[in-house]
Amino acid sequence: MAKLKRSAHLLYVDSTYGGVTPEWFLVGKDIEELEIDLGADVESKTNILDETSVELNGYEPSIEVAPYIANPSDSIYDRLKAAAMDRVMDDAHCKSKFLEVLVEDTEANSHSAWQQECYVVPQSVGGDTSGLQIPFNIHPMGTRTAGTATLANRVPTFTAS
Repeated sequence: MAKLKRSAHLLYVDSTYGGVTPEWFLVGKDIEELEIDLGADVESKTNILDETSVELNGYEPSIEVAPYIANPSDSIYDRLKAAAMDRVMDDAHCKSKFLEVLVEDTEANSHSAWQQECYVVPQSVGGDTSGLQIPFNIHPMGTRTAGTATLANRVPTFTAS
């Protein structure tokens, strides 16, 4: 089996921010690097006998989306603009869902996927001459739901397991 390309890991944000039917915005345009920092909480202790024990207490993941070049035709733009420019902090402008899809086999119809609620929080406004940037962080919260996603022209349909 060949190594997976970076494009095998797709990340989407629900641009309806709590609507009945999600409309998935694919994150990645203008971005050369994107990763989910798992924020592992690991404790390591060494006792007086020089024995080390390690305890994994959990994860607090976060995703930094930078740059995001502001594009009024993007489905997430209006809410990002309101949160950044009006300093709106309510759930209607910041609480959403995100979807991770792992495309391990490009010939398959169904792919492993995970959906979770999150907060989408702008970090700044401005940037360089490449365009007006509104980088944002995604902060997952609550229960993570495993399932599958089918893709039609990179537009996912998620089905929980």
